[in-house]
Amino acid sequence: MVSQTISDPVYRDARLETLVDAHALTKIIGGSGTTTTILDGVTFAVPTRSLFAINGPSGSGKSTLLNILTGIDRPTSGRVVFAGHEIGDMSENQLARWRGRNVGIVFQFFQLLPTLTAMENVELALELGGAIPRGHRRERGLASLEEVGMADLANRLPSQLSGGQQQRVAIARALANDPPVLIADEPTGNLDSKTAHQIFDLLQELTARGKSVLYVTHDRELAARATARIDLLDGHIVGGAPAGQAAPSAEAR
Repeated sequence: MVSQTISDPVYRDARLETLVDAHALTKIIGGSGTTTTILDGVTFAVPTRSLFAINGPSGSGKSTLLNILTGIDRPTSGRVVFAGHEIGDMSENQLARWRGRNVGIVFQFFQLLPTLTAMENVELALELGGAIPRGHRRERGLASLEEVGMADLANRLPSQLSGGQQQRVAIARALANDPPVLIADEPTGNLDSKTAHQIFDLLQELTARGKSVLYVTHDRELAARATARIDLLDGHIVGGAPAGQAAPSAEAR
């Protein structure tokens, strides 16, 4: 299967109601008689252009699920259909190209290169993505920083930025190649309460601009602000809210 690119209209088609369809995802690790089940038959769907939360305490399987949804990890069984394409059919190289063009990832610990300025961190993502011609990368990088309110600090190193500012740069980097989907793993976990809500407000704004945002959190208050949500505990879905918004998988209907 050929991986999709950001130019493929299926990801931005207003008629596409389901972005991700996860069916019976199971992840078992270990061997030689000693195994641990991280996920056990998890089935759900993510609506397109939603702010979707995967909520649960530490050890519930949240990050493993996120990695499987993005193809970073493979399930032991089950499948993930992303905008109509089953990512389990892709090779590792196809998955890497697909992620680079279609998914922006934001990490809890920012993962900015300390010797590069904010602008250079964003430009590096553009270089690796390869979707923006070299001559337009600085302009695009500045536009990404402007989008998150960091253009004025484009020439500062990460050590010269606060935690909230670094996370904004990380979001700008994730947005640089204009992916239709943003994935955030505990994006506010390293921030104080006020800054965490500011970053979350930014994620909400992105869905208003047509992006789909999936985020992992253990913070019930932030999870409650999602337009759709699943609650994980010990590898099982034990709830979801608001009522009726966390749509069941198409295969489960």
